[in-house]
Amino acid sequence: MSDRQTKDALFDAFAEVAKALANGRRAELVDVLVQGERHVEELATEIGQSVANTSFHLRVLATTGLVTTRRSGTRIYYRLASECVIELWTALRDVAAAHHDELDELAAAYLGDRNRLEQIGRDELAQRIATGAVVVVDVRPAPEYRAGHITSARSIPIDDLAANIDSLPADVEIVAYCRGPYCVYADEAVRLLQQRGRSARRLEDGYPEWHRAALPVTTADTAS
Repeated sequence: MSDRQTKDALFDAFAEVAKALANGRRAELVDVLVQGERHVEELATEIGQSVANTSFHLRVLATTGLVTTRRSGTRIYYRLASECVIELWTALRDVAAAHHDELDELAAAYLGDRNRLEQIGRDELAQRIATGAVVVVDVRPAPEYRAGHITSARSIPIDDLAANIDSLPADVEIVAYCRGPYCVYADEAVRLLQQRGRSARRLEDGYPEWHRAALPVTTADTAS
């Protein structure tokens, strides 16, 4: 029979994984890496930290096996270790949404008032794409689009959207999407498009959820 010491060690190992995610910046890194691999300089910019701080957080995630690395030239690229890590992050986020009393208030403070932002579900969007009745715009950073995107979507990062609105057809509904339900880029895109007189909605969640639903995607592997 196992003794108390070995059982403690086992459950302490489980807790180490939870501890690795028990930091907002590391949780944000996982959220970004769900979109695809990135190098440390890009990740530092995304989470608003120095390269040194970002490297520290990535080492913590790597020590517990949540991320892996590959080297290309002088750069080291980070990626999530497996689909299980994506499922863990999704479950953590869903549990927080269901049980953390302050989460709705915190989300509203970050995302703003969504009452005037219409959403579209994945199944409806897939049907509209199939009939050519919609233009889909991926407003995430370009490296995330290259790693994987909704098939037929156009890449227009949110910082470039204002200068590119005229390139979008004026008589077709536009659907913007980004990283997921707590990503602000698609909200900003829809607000801007509506201000310019365009019919626009945001996808109800984001690219990772679309991908996990086995809907059509184009990835770096399939595009090459």
